[in-house]
Amino acid sequence: MAYVTLNKKNLNSNFDYLKGLFKENNKEWAIVSKILCGNEEYLKVLCDLDINEICDSRISNLRLIKEINPNINTVYIKPPAKDNISEMVRYADVSFNTEFSTIKWISEEAVRQGKTHKIIIMIELGDLREGVLGDDLTEFYKTVFELPNIKITGIGSNLNCLYGVLPSTDKLLQLSLYKKLIEAQFNQEIPWVTGGTSVVIPLLFKKQIPMDMNHFRVGETLFFGKNLIDDKVIEGMNDDVFRLHSQIIEITEKPKIPTGVMEVNPSGEQFEINEDDYGKSSYRALIDFGVLDISSSDFLIPQDDDIDIVGASSDMIVIDLGENKKSRKVGDIIEFKMKYMGALRVFNSDYIDKIVI
Repeated sequence: MAYVTLNKKNLNSNFDYLKGLFKENNKEWAIVSKILCGNEEYLKVLCDLDINEICDSRISNLRLIKEINPNINTVYIKPPAKDNISEMVRYADVSFNTEFSTIKWISEEAVRQGKTHKIIIMIELGDLREGVLGDDLTEFYKTVFELPNIKITGIGSNLNCLYGVLPSTDKLLQLSLYKKLIEAQFNQEIPWVTGGTSVVIPLLFKKQIPMDMNHFRVGETLFFGKNLIDDKVIEGMNDDVFRLHSQIIEITEKPKIPTGVMEVNPSGEQFEINEDDYGKSSYRALIDFGVLDISSSDFLIPQDDDIDIVGASSDMIVIDLGENKKSRKVGDIIEFKMKYMGALRVFNSDYIDKIVI
């Protein structure tokens, strides 16, 4: 049996820390819930926090959030596919957009549903994922402003998501200047500049955020307490809101070196032999989840310093316990912290139980 736990006390502590940080700096913020992969119990925990807005990249998750608390503002944080627009307009109060044709379809659907849909126009700042190019911005806005049942409420950007381009004061100033340009040219107020994500928080500590950039969208730092620039836990935050637990299903003293002709394994890995390990043995244990449940064992952090992760197959992970000085046995639980991308895969696995503590 393998299961992951969400520690409400640690989550609440991280939430209170961020709430105070943003209040002190006069910034609004929203929680990004996509890591939870629509787990209802975990979303209920989020909805119980003192938050007005939750962002997600899956419409089904936004639908569930609306069912839990209809008063929470829901934000769809990627450009919607054409076939999903009807559901998106129904369950998302706001969406991120970069294509005029898509916004036109959203406008038509909003008219059919008798509602006004709010949009954030995403701007390309160099990471080359989603975003309207700066040279095309004014013409883009001109056409969007003419659409019925569409209200442009913000301008936004994403950095560090694809090529790892880091945020900087200059890039965020550029975003703020785009906002001023649009407001001056079209005499339209753009209330939100949402250029803040977890990776931007270190600039907030240094007071290097432009005043006009007034909105953050935070997931990773809320759940993992990390400064994403130096990969260290922020003082006053917790890095173990989530823990992964798994039982030992076999434990045996075995040679450290495999025998036989070696080629790549089913995961495409080619192992190199450490010749110093010839003739040596150690206790090896199998635990009951694998790459089907977590994309890479590199995303796991064992809680005991005598554990080394050897490798993984589809349904099992092999760990090295050395001399097994703690006398572990079959049925014992091994605990791990997880990195963000590891947790994302674990939450998407139907084979890992999810528990609130």
